[in-house]
Parts: sequence; structure tokens; C-alpha cells
Amino acid sequence: MKVFSTIQSTWAHSGRLWRQGSLGIVAIALITLVAALRSPAHAYEVQITPTSPQLGDTLAVLVQPARTGPSPVVTVKGQSYPTYALPGNRFRALVPTSPLDQPGRLAIQVSGQEETRNLAVDLRNRSFPVQRITLSPSRAGLEGTDYEFRRMDELKALRTPTKFWNGPMSRPNRGRVSSEYGIRRYYNGEFAQDYYHRGVDYADGTGSPILAPAAGRVALVGRVQDGFTLNGNTIGIDHGQGVASVMIHLSRIDVREGDFVQPGQQIGAMGDTGFATGPNLHWGLYVNGVSVDPVPWRNSGIE
Repeated sequence: MKVFSTIQSTWAHSGRLWRQGSLGIVAIALITLVAALRSPAHAYEVQITPTSPQLGDTLAVLVQPARTGPSPVVTVKGQSYPTYALPGNRFRALVPTSPLDQPGRLAIQVSGQEETRNLAVDLRNRSFPVQRITLSPSRAGLEGTDYEFRRMDELKALRTPTKFWNGPMSRPNRGRVSSEYGIRRYYNGEFAQDYYHRGVDYADGTGSPILAPAAGRVALVGRVQDGFTLNGNTIGIDHGQGVASVMIHLSRIDVREGDFVQPGQQIGAMGDTGFATGPNLHWGLYVNGVSVDPVPWRNSGIE
């Protein structure tokens, strides 16, 4: 009887230990489950705007990391785009598109913090008008100079870390829109292959005020007498973070390189210098070196 009593006591003690161990395991499992539910599904939360982009739009890729760390990397079609810090531990990259891109699925990769997220948007096609322009013999033979091309390339290559623009950009001239962004052209009856109009043209009288569309630093002043034969008198504004405006065909330039300009400030006057058919302003907007449609930047702006 004593042996049986001992065995019974041992089994009872073992049962208590088993139940205690099981409760510990269950508790650990519950803690792990709660922690998992409280943790974000990804190291990055990503928002892409516009949600339904079309050719020529600028994509803003907004990244919210789960914790503080190095800047994420945004890659599209094998090219990495810089990300810039925003308030609230957020980062934003700007991805340009143009009429030369293929519409359809556009893959966007966000990587860092031991995770890579692969996302995609549907880049919609867009119908661009065709324009026929007749040039005089003297204008038809105009060619740009190496100096002009080099200075323009330097402007488009700027990646100033500071963001100077704030909110939607403003209209740079009061005149009517004479040429839209993305137009394909025939010059003197000959189709310009692989060409699209890299900006918006405004037509008004010679001397009509030209205004800065957004705040920025004047990074380029080019004059006909210095070799700007194609663009004519030119002003380039660095708006920061890879965004730059170029104003061409001016009759007068009212700023110097290094000046900081405010939105709406007069910077020059309309003219027909360079490769122009009459008095007009060509406003080109470049994002990370690619000419994008300025109109969305005027309508809503990008943070």
C-alpha cells in the first residue's frame, strides 16, 4: 500500500508540473501572438501618388519606416532614386515618367532595414497632340553649342538636399498656352523622331513679365552672346531635391546666378531668342534629370 501511495503521489506531482509547464508554454505563445499582432506587417509602409498615373506624371513614393534607421532606397527599372527625409520619420522619392516610357505595369522596389518590398502601379497611356511648325531658313539651321548643352546638363544633374518649393507651383506668365507638354512635332514637314515637347509654352507680347513658378536658387543664366543659340536667353532655377525649372527664349534676364527667388517674383521678360517662332516662354520642369509635365505640379503640388 505504501508503494502504491508513493506512486500515486509521484504521478500527482508530475501532473502539477506538466500543468504548470503547459501554462507557461501557453503564456509564452500568447505573448508572442500579441507581439506579432502589434508589429507592422512590413518594415516599411509605402504610399504612391498619384494612384492612377499617366505618362508624364511625377510619382511621389512616400515611405514610412517602422523604426528609425537609414534612408530607404527606391529603385525603378534598375535606377535608384534618392529619398529625402520628411517630418514624422518619413521619406519621399520622386520618380519621373515621360512620353518615351512604355505604359503598363511599372514595378517599384523599396529596400532597406532587412526587407525589400516590391510594388507596382499601372502607368496609363496618354494621347499627345501633333503640331506642325514652319521655320524660316535662318531658324531651321540653328544648332546648340557644346557650352549650352553642358550647362543645361549641369542644371538637370543638381540634387540639392534642401526642398525650396512649397505647395503647388504658380503660373510663370499671363499669356495663353500655345503648346502643351508632350506634343510631337513636324518641323517644315519633317517628323522629329524620338522628340516630345519638354515643357509648356505661353504666348504673349515681347517684354511680358516672366515669374518664378516656385522658390529656388538661380543655378543657370545663359545668354545668346555666351553661346545659348538654341534656347536663347535662359534662366534655370534649382527648386531642390532634383527638381529644376528652365525658362527659355527670354528677351531680358533680371536675375544673376546664385540669387534666391520667391514664387511670383519677376525674373525676366518674354522674347523670341533662340529656336522660337515668335514671342513666347517655354517653361520646362525637370525631375531627377527627366522632363515631366508641369501641369500636375501647378494643380496640386507635391510634398
